[in-house]
Amino acid sequence: MQYRREIDGLRAVAVIPVIFFHAGFTIFSGGYVGVDIFFVISGYLITNIIINELEQGTFSILRFYERRARRILPALFLVMLLCIPFAWMWMLPSQFKDFSVSLVAVAIFISNLLFLSETGYFAASAEEKPLLHTWSLAVEEQYYMLFPIFLILLWRFGRSPVFYIIVILSVLSLTLSEWGWRNKPEVNFYFTFSRFWELLAGSICAFLLYGKQYKSNNILSTFGLALIVFAIFFYDETTPFPSVYALAPVTGTALIIMYGTRETWVARLLSLKGFVGVGLISYSAYLWHQPLFAFARIRSITPPEQWLMLSLAIGSLVLAYFSWRYVEHPFRKRTLPALPTQRAVFGVASLVGAAFVAFGVYGYFEDGLPQRLTPSVAYYANFENDKNPNEQCILRPEGSMEIHPKPECSEFIQNGKIDVAFIGDSHSHAISYQAQKLLLEEDISSYAVAYWGCVGLSGFTRLDKPPTHQCSEYNEYMLDFVNNDKIPTIIITSRFTLYWDGGRFRNSENGIESGKPLYIDLVENRDEDLAYDDPVRRQRVLQAYVEKIKLLADKFNVILVYPIPEAGWNVPQTMAKLAKFSEDAAALNLSTSFDDYLNRNKVILDAFDAIKHPNLYRVKPHEVLCNTFEIGHCSNATNETVFYSDDDHLSNAGAKLLAPYILEQVKLIEGITTNNTSAVTPTSP
Repeated sequence: MQYRREIDGLRAVAVIPVIFFHAGFTIFSGGYVGVDIFFVISGYLITNIIINELEQGTFSILRFYERRARRILPALFLVMLLCIPFAWMWMLPSQFKDFSVSLVAVAIFISNLLFLSETGYFAASAEEKPLLHTWSLAVEEQYYMLFPIFLILLWRFGRSPVFYIIVILSVLSLTLSEWGWRNKPEVNFYFTFSRFWELLAGSICAFLLYGKQYKSNNILSTFGLALIVFAIFFYDETTPFPSVYALAPVTGTALIIMYGTRETWVARLLSLKGFVGVGLISYSAYLWHQPLFAFARIRSITPPEQWLMLSLAIGSLVLAYFSWRYVEHPFRKRTLPALPTQRAVFGVASLVGAAFVAFGVYGYFEDGLPQRLTPSVAYYANFENDKNPNEQCILRPEGSMEIHPKPECSEFIQNGKIDVAFIGDSHSHAISYQAQKLLLEEDISSYAVAYWGCVGLSGFTRLDKPPTHQCSEYNEYMLDFVNNDKIPTIIITSRFTLYWDGGRFRNSENGIESGKPLYIDLVENRDEDLAYDDPVRRQRVLQAYVEKIKLLADKFNVILVYPIPEAGWNVPQTMAKLAKFSEDAAALNLSTSFDDYLNRNKVILDAFDAIKHPNLYRVKPHEVLCNTFEIGHCSNATNETVFYSDDDHLSNAGAKLLAPYILEQVKLIEGITTNNTSAVTPTSP
């Protein structure tokens, strides 16, 4: 096959935006589309090779797999190996456990399937996964495993029928990706068959160009480059992806492959030494950049400065050169006498892969090897597990609306009678267990089931979630249960400020909560194109929420839990890092500014305070956590305990602080008079 310098230059256009996107440079907001460019290039090159050999009758599937192993595995295994000591030194047990699983998944090329079950690509936790980027290698390897077999089986029918079948399969895969972002967006991003159409687009180019003279076209190749540039700089994490939106980078790449020959200015641009040089080391650069960024974030107590991330981005290119020069190139060109035969390649690859699997299995079943840590570091890190133990009592975004009461959530129900029901989202789930324990001591029966990411009242819908996120339907069902069972008191807790505001929390101490905007609207006003900070949406959402609370108070005693202070950083992890890396003992009192809380929540606090109803009672977490341990600050943790299990959910230790306030409000409703031992007088209606 004729070498095309411009395609190596196109690899540079793919890898640089990916690197800077993962480094956190917002100008490259759509840099993740570089992976899609790689997919098209890979599909084109691999299909070209296979077609040539099938036509000549020389194709061997074992030789094909050997070439892929020589191309991919040496540099990949090196990066995996060098990640282990840094993970051992710096990762907390939960992180090391996840890392161990990823070693197994990468070694057997299913890391995309692992990550689709763990976390969204744009989630905060994803930034600290050193091997997250290997999901795309897994997709490619799955393609390499299946596509040659597909061609071998169908080649006897002729090239044209195979071509049309590929076109049909690519359309079906694109259709699946379009359905996927609407219904299962987290799964869709990593899912093999939602991505195959991008590789098949490259295959289509190979079929169309096979045996023909390349046709130069400045207009089409320029348009292709413009599509790629547009996606890189104008797409962002809110863009539905992959979907028809992926047609921009995919079509752009295909147009350059088809029409960007040496006579075009696009090809001349991409054939410049700088582009070609980066393109040649692009695979190694892709492998190195994510571990560098992830370990920098893991090691840093607060998000790394941009100068550091820029330095690491450049460093990834330097490492890539040496990796390409001394690892990739020798293995590909068979200049290493240690692996002269096909059998040697497969044997060594299997042994090394098995070693990674064994180490990963060990790390997973040893719960992330907490014995690596000093007692103080392990103590703080363990607060990530200090949660409501009744995990079965919080429904996930696609959970079923089961019959209530759920038997496994009935621990605090006495004599078949329920006095108090907890409703809301994961914030409700975080505090309910400790409150229920106190209520039971007073012979007050309670029931708690929450729905993850759900505001707690019917009539609202998450605009960032697919229709399968049945928040409103679940809440209607739950409130019907409360009504039919004549439960007199309900306790409403949710992260309402986030749903209303849409933006993630940033504290003034450089703590930044990563993630997509997360916001709601009324069911009858659902508009996915509405900006999360749209003031009209915010106004109608807040007004409707207040009105629904009043309507509930007409039927029930309502205890409204005000917004729980957000931290802006993962508190157990930050405390563990402080214990591990900081020499200042005073630093082990972690807090955020009370002004940050007031500025973020002022509109909500004022709206809640303005509700007047005789059956409405209030619990204000900020009166417990803020200005209590430190004036002017909301405490996240002290050197003795940690009040959060992550960046916004209270741990059991934090929930214990709040539980007496909930108990006092229930006692007011029940007419029970006891001494109030709370530090702050509960707010009556």
